[in-house]
Amino acid sequence: MAPPQGQMRPGRQLAVLGFIFVVLYLLVFFSGGASGGWKDRLEPRLGLDLIGGTRLTLEATNTVDGKPPTSENLEEARQIIESRVNGYGVAEAEVVTEGNRNIVISLPGENRDLTDVGSAAELRFRKVLKATDGSGAAAAPPPSPSATPAPSGSAQPSGSASPKPSGSAKVSASPSAGGQGGMAPAPSASATPSASASAAAPSPSASAEPVPQSIEQQRQAVQQKVGAAAWTAASGLQAPADLATDPSLADKLKPFGTLTPQEVAVLPVEMQFNVPTITCAQLDKRPAASIKDEKQKAVACESGAKYLLDVAKVLGTDVKNASAQLDQTSSWVVSLNFTGKGQEKWTALTREAFNNEGQACDQTALGQDGKCRVAVVLDNEIVSSPEIQGVLTGDSQITGSFDSKSANALASQLRYGALPVTFVPQEQQNVTATLGSSHLQAGLLAAGIGMLLVIIYSFFYYRLLGSVIFLSLVLSALLVFGALVVLGRSIGFTLTLAGIAGMIVSLGVAADSFVIYFERLKDEIREGRSPRSAVPRAWVRARRTIISANAITLMSAVVLYIVSVGTVKGFAFALGLATVLDLVVVFLFRHPIMTMFARTRAFLSPRVSGLGRALPARSAESGAARNPRVKEA
Repeated sequence: MAPPQGQMRPGRQLAVLGFIFVVLYLLVFFSGGASGGWKDRLEPRLGLDLIGGTRLTLEATNTVDGKPPTSENLEEARQIIESRVNGYGVAEAEVVTEGNRNIVISLPGENRDLTDVGSAAELRFRKVLKATDGSGAAAAPPPSPSATPAPSGSAQPSGSASPKPSGSAKVSASPSAGGQGGMAPAPSASATPSASASAAAPSPSASAEPVPQSIEQQRQAVQQKVGAAAWTAASGLQAPADLATDPSLADKLKPFGTLTPQEVAVLPVEMQFNVPTITCAQLDKRPAASIKDEKQKAVACESGAKYLLDVAKVLGTDVKNASAQLDQTSSWVVSLNFTGKGQEKWTALTREAFNNEGQACDQTALGQDGKCRVAVVLDNEIVSSPEIQGVLTGDSQITGSFDSKSANALASQLRYGALPVTFVPQEQQNVTATLGSSHLQAGLLAAGIGMLLVIIYSFFYYRLLGSVIFLSLVLSALLVFGALVVLGRSIGFTLTLAGIAGMIVSLGVAADSFVIYFERLKDEIREGRSPRSAVPRAWVRARRTIISANAITLMSAVVLYIVSVGTVKGFAFALGLATVLDLVVVFLFRHPIMTMFARTRAFLSPRVSGLGRALPARSAESGAARNPRVKEA
């Protein structure tokens, strides 16, 4: 009989396993995110079906006219929203469509902030053409001419009714190789300005603006509401109304102050800007997508100032990548990397703004250095409106009053793309996990009973070897539990009922590997080998089968994780994780402990070892070999 292939030292494998346990549970108790008492640090991150969570319903519309979106746009929006939510971590969020308008978002944990998830994230870069007061202070006739919001000839507007550019926002750029640098001026002859001098004095005619018929009908309803006199006075304005020179306009334009944000949204752009009784309080609450059309001018507010914005020359689709970063002053910014064509558009826009080509920017809209400003518009809001200090030929940054959360949220929205559909949040509510808790209790009870039966049968059939099965299952469970806690803190993995099911399935695969190993061991003993020499030989032959079985399970889990969504993805992740950890236990505990058992006297006893009839059969063969005499009849 050939000697064993090699002697192993089981103490080394067991020491490695012990080291893994120590490191894992040090992370459980002391890693980042671990807080509270010892019991709190041992709690994994549970899913929506186990602890409840937050559910938000979004209603989708294509435009201001309220048309329902197409099914293709709704599905595309669902996928983008799911990507945004998953950007927070592997939290097993549920993002599903409901009907032909609604998308329902469900996240584990109560009182979750989901306000930014459904925002359209339509990014537009627009030149600021004009600026005026939007606070409503100029809506009443001033007591003296000293408060007239007429702009001065300087770059800084004077008067209490004149807006002041935000000093906290700016645009910076990284100079590109071969370019002129972020702050270097460029010759104006190399760019064709798209905004002419006439753009600064737009026509007040509402009929010149192509709009859907339904919006035209809404506009007629607004005209009837404010009255013919008010509408005629507003249509005749060529610039923001100066109530100091014509106090009678205050009474004529007063009805516009009673309009709702929805009604203000359907007014012509010039009317929204020129009528002083239309304030930023109304403009800021306009429905989503009110200024979505990049081919039309727009009106938006910033810090109480009302801006007339040019058509959008650079869009969010021109941004290749966006990331939240800390700048040199330790302030949070959103860094933008443009596409090839997007960079060309951005350079041309900054050239127009820096040179004020065609004098498109009014004196009221210029910055402190007399240069045009470019407003960074996200949906209906101006994030910042920096003064352009030079032609920007490289990557740029959006700066403002950002913190880590808001900067990462904006970068995530820009990175995953704008939604093809605009949404209005309908309701956000906390949901309980009463049903999930009862299912969890029933599932854990069933799993406990099943495991108890497996352990009882293992000790009955394999006896001493049953203790190896019991200890292996306990160690696997401890490894899986510790990994769940650590992964919940690091990548946001959430344990759901589906994940628990995946782990229970993995236990079945682990039990199969025991049967393969132990039965292979019996076969080796039946072939005439001693129990001690049979253990390493049985391991070598059973190892291939065990690895193949676990590899197939692991590949199935990976494929299922890639092609699935929602809770099924959690099932696949848990199944794969438990399978990998079971292999760790097989190599670092099961085989070493069997090698140690093979050196004991109890292992040689059929009644104690659980090897059953294999040892008696071998003993009988050995006895026959020693006494070859045959009894004569």
